[in-house]
Amino acid sequence: MKIIKAVLLLVFMNAAAQTNYNLVIGTYTNACESKGIYVYDFNINTLDFKEKAATTGNIVNPSYVSVSADNKFLYAVNEDGKKSTVSAFEYNADKGKLSLLNKKDAEGADPCYIINDDKNVITANYSSGSITVFEKKADGSLGEVKQVIKHTGSGPDKSRQEAPHVHMVHFSPDKKYVFVNDLGTDKMYRYTYDANNKKEVLKLKDATSVKAGSGPRHLVFNPNGVFVYVLQELDGTLTAFNYGNDKLEKIQEATVAPEDFNGKNGSADIHFSKDGKFLYATNRMDANTISVFKVHANGMLEAVQQISTQGAGPRNFTIDPTDNYILVANQNTNNITIFKRDKTTGMLTYTGKEIKLCSPVCLVFTPNK
Repeated sequence: MKIIKAVLLLVFMNAAAQTNYNLVIGTYTNACESKGIYVYDFNINTLDFKEKAATTGNIVNPSYVSVSADNKFLYAVNEDGKKSTVSAFEYNADKGKLSLLNKKDAEGADPCYIINDDKNVITANYSSGSITVFEKKADGSLGEVKQVIKHTGSGPDKSRQEAPHVHMVHFSPDKKYVFVNDLGTDKMYRYTYDANNKKEVLKLKDATSVKAGSGPRHLVFNPNGVFVYVLQELDGTLTAFNYGNDKLEKIQEATVAPEDFNGKNGSADIHFSKDGKFLYATNRMDANTISVFKVHANGMLEAVQQISTQGAGPRNFTIDPTDNYILVANQNTNNITIFKRDKTTGMLTYTGKEIKLCSPVCLVFTPNK
């Protein structure tokens, strides 16, 4: 018994002592000198970091990435207009090494978001307003395309909503559905998800409209699964929905636009703290801010802070595994800025630390083993 206790204590101490994680970074390669996908060694206590590895070869605009649940594979979009592809990599977390398994035609233009599970890899294709579902093989490589879904429609903003623009695909917490935000049609689509189906993985269940001209971009579920929050790119609207009865019921419209703001919005990304008490969202264009909202038990939002991201074009951001820090990818100023998070108030303080990197877009923390 003493030996078992000693072993358990050692395991616990090792787990508690873990301070280094991999930070995977997707970038654009057409704006400045970038290797594509980077893996950094990142210490969550000291905030020290160093490049561990990066992709080699012709990896075009891997702006968004998705790591498999077992931490063995990574999938990336390659935004390149009608020549866009999707890439699968073997991921050696210990070394940070990414080895290309294969690459497939995206069968859609400019994929900008990607998700995966044990059976499928799914992309949101912005310019073609479509969704592509790939078979995921046992060795992690991409199989044949199972399904392509093309949206139709438009919105009132003729410069941005002249056609459908699918901007995100997102599994529901129970994996029964895939939610799809379409900036071009001002709608959030809900598809039933049949992972093992060979031809009809996704089947449309319903669609929910948001404010005309607002352009839904990203969404996030409260960790309790009861509420859904949709961030709209074009006007900075943040819409809260109750999802407790397996349907979306709007309960509030908030905003990430600064008070008395007359500039352009470009709302980008949205994430929850692990405890579900605080919600964070970025806004680009003329704002370049990150907003903090307190989330009440009834799902309603209360704005508590809005600060500069210390850069321009904040895209994706991530909260570190301890929930103590937020890292923001500022695409246009080539820097990833690091903010300290107060777990009690949710408020952020800039640490003064940054990672300088060409055109960062997507940030993902993973275990380093």
